[in-house]
Amino acid sequence: MAEKEGLKFEVLSDLGNNVAKKFGLVFTLSKELQEVYSQFGIDLAKANNDRSFELPLPATYVIDQESMIRHAFIDLDHTKRLEPSEVVAILKTMNS
Repeated sequence: MAEKEGLKFEVLSDLGNNVAKKFGLVFTLSKELQEVYSQFGIDLAKANNDRSFELPLPATYVIDQESMIRHAFIDLDHTKRLEPSEVVAILKTMNS
């Protein structure tokens, strides 16, 4: 993703959800939801390369140069994300 989008910052790739698990951001799809995903043609086992049916919750962290988390955004509704303009505003307050 970083190469494709030409990003100039580090992007975490978390195969196996190891980091997400440490942050408590992983949940397992119920059997019912596994069937729904399958009906929509989503092969989660193939995409994740395992049969755990685990998914991470999306989260945004702003971390300073001393590795301190200065802002965290986590929502159980996976369609809600922190707006980039909000991240920029947080970064500006950190630099002032």
